Amino acid sequence: MPARTRVAVVGAGPAGLLLSHLLDRYGIESVVVDSRSREEIETTIRAGILEQGTVEILDGTGASRRVLADGHRHEGIELRFAGEGHRIDFAGTVGRAVWLYPQHEVLKDLIAARLAAGQDLRFGVTATRVEDAGTDRPRVVGKDAEGNAVEIDADVVVGADGSRGVVREAVTGAHGGFFREYPFAWFGILCEAPPSSQELIYSNSPDGFALISQRSPEIQRMYFQCAPDTDPEAATDEQLWETLQARVPGTTLREGRIFQRDVLRFRSFVAREMRRGRVVLVGDAAHTVPPTGAKGMNLAVADVVLLAEALRALLLDRDERLFDAFPETARQRIWQAQHFSWWMTSMLHLEPGASDFDRMRRLGELRSVVGSPAGRAYLAEGYTGLPLPPLG
Repeated sequence: MPARTRVAVVGAGPAGLLLSHLLDRYGIESVVVDSRSREEIETTIRAGILEQGTVEILDGTGASRRVLADGHRHEGIELRFAGEGHRIDFAGTVGRAVWLYPQHEVLKDLIAARLAAGQDLRFGVTATRVEDAGTDRPRVVGKDAEGNAVEIDADVVVGADGSRGVVREAVTGAHGGFFREYPFAWFGILCEAPPSSQELIYSNSPDGFALISQRSPEIQRMYFQCAPDTDPEAATDEQLWETLQARVPGTTLREGRIFQRDVLRFRSFVAREMRRGRVVLVGDAAHTVPPTGAKGMNLAVADVVLLAEALRALLLDRDERLFDAFPETARQRIWQAQHFSWWMTSMLHLEPGASDFDRMRRLGELRSVVGSPAGRAYLAEGYTGLPLPPLG
């Protein structure tokens, strides 16, 4: 027999788990399914910059008890170009900050909190389609790890299953979305080393972009601009360190054993439709951004905060207005984040075939940002994130 719930959430990433957590605060039951195992979800190392609003939601609602204790508050970043570093002071400029707290740690906290609360959280369940999407009784159809059929009837189905999930197809159909692919990618490494800098370094160099980031006091994440078709196994560790060091002149990198390498392609996407009937998209299912502006997970959290309030009004008060308005309300912030991510990306990267004029214009833009209180404030405000609407 099909399971029955108020909200069926496909995807146990930050968006899906946080949504179930916020709904539980309102007394709204949900079922969350994910094709991955709990171990896979909790051990896949991903980006870790949290906006101040994201941290306030995680800590204030009890979704994470460790984010403030174990996360590292960063009150600025360094923009490096023309061989010099320029600090953007977030706290002094806009009175806000970001936290370095890796996504897999957020997921550990959310999973522990949801299981402790008795959440119906099903790992190893693959959603294969959504039926009756245009009605007020949509259904998730799939199978578990043993191949047994799974059906979940719900008042609302939420797609938090990423850019290749089945829920996006049920909502957007042939309409697709707005898409942009960039002519470069990031070559990323994870290494065992102490931090090379106390704050993140975003470096524009004649050879291309580099980002010196962190994951923990012992594990560091670094990237450099590369061609999208680069083979991650083609270079030696020594060559990778030489490339990274050349991209951040004036900073001496602290090297260590490289234990992971990958190539991250750059794409922007916004779905033309975020809702069909009682089926709705959040997070990467609805949009993706280049990682330069650190917006991905934070934008998903903003979606969820809006949707949680809309579902509270819909399911408890039978008020459809916030639910009807959700796509347009969320889309305004999404496009602001898309612009900021595009701006940071275009300002810092070297496009293939760029002319000398293009290079000099880009340096002029960087100098305009670091040399102007208004320019520094714009970057600081965008990077630390717009305030989130209050929870009811």
